[in-house]
Amino acid sequence: MSTAIGVVIREYIVSGRLEDQQLTGELLRYPSDPESNEALAAMPASELVDTLVGHISALGRAASGGTAAVSAIGVAVPGIVRHGVVEESPNLKQIKGLRLEEDLKKALGESGIAAPVRLANDADAIAAGVAATRGRLDKLTRVWTIGNGIGYGRWPYMDGVWEGGHITVTLDPKETCCGCGGVGHLEGIMGHHAMRLRFLDMEPEEVFANAKKGDARCLEFVDLWHRALAAATASFIHLAGPGRFYFTGSNVGFLELPLLRSHLDNMVRMSSLQSFSLEILPPGDETALIGAGVSAVRAMKEAGTTEMQNRIQK
Repeated sequence: MSTAIGVVIREYIVSGRLEDQQLTGELLRYPSDPESNEALAAMPASELVDTLVGHISALGRAASGGTAAVSAIGVAVPGIVRHGVVEESPNLKQIKGLRLEEDLKKALGESGIAAPVRLANDADAIAAGVAATRGRLDKLTRVWTIGNGIGYGRWPYMDGVWEGGHITVTLDPKETCCGCGGVGHLEGIMGHHAMRLRFLDMEPEEVFANAKKGDARCLEFVDLWHRALAAATASFIHLAGPGRFYFTGSNVGFLELPLLRSHLDNMVRMSSLQSFSLEILPPGDETALIGAGVSAVRAMKEAGTTEMQNRIQK
C-alpha cells in the first residue's frame, strides 16, 4: 500500500492523505474560514512554505507508520510550473520565481520527512485526478477549470507552459480585462475578476441570472462567454485531436453545455475531429488532491525506472 500526501494551493490551501489513490482521514485547510479569500494573497512566500510544511508534517504523522511511510508528496499551484519552479502565478504574485519544490524538500528534511516532492500546475492535478478516479490513466484527459482564473489541465503530463486560460480568443483591442495584462485572452472574458471589471454594476452571478430573464446586455455577454470557451476548446481539438473535455471550478454552474456545443459544432468542421465529448464535474478539492498525490507517485516511479535504466546501460 502506497501512502502519498496531496496539497492544493488556490485562494486557500487544502491538504489530504492518500492511500492507494484514495483520500483517507481529515482534510486540512488554511485559512479555516472559507470566506477569508484574501489571506493567502497577502501571505509572504516564506510563511506559505511554513504553512505547507505544517500541513504535510501533520498528515505524515497520521499515516500508518509515521512520516517514514509517506512515499511521495504532491503540491499543486496555480500558474506556470516547470522543473520545480513557479515561473508565473498571476493570482499569487509572491510565489513567482519561487523554487518551491527545492524549498519544500529542504524544510521537510529539517522536519524529518524525506519523501520526494513533486510540484504541478493545479489544473494538471485535476486532470490527473479525473484520470485516476475514472480509470483513464492511460488516456488523454483534458480539463478546464472555471473560477477567478481559467485553467487548462492535461494528463498525461507533457512538458510545456499550457496556460490555456491565456489563449487569445478575440482580436478586439478593447478586451483588456485579463489579470496578466494581455489583450484578447480567454480569462479576460471568463474569469470571475474579469467579469467584475466588465460589469461594475453587477456581480457575475447577477449577470447570468439576468440573462435568463431576457436582459439583452447580459444575454449578449453570456453568448460571448460561451463562444470564448468554445474557441479555446476548438483550438486544442485542432492541435491535439478530439476526445473528452471536462469542466469544473467554482463558476462551472454558469456553463450551459448545449450552448457551448452549438458554438463548437460551428468551429470544428472536419469530420475526423468531431468525436469530442463534454462533461461537467461538480467543483471540489478532492479530485485535485488525488491528482496531486497520483502525479507525485507516478513521477517517483518514473524517476526510479530511469535511474535503473541508466545503471543497466553503465
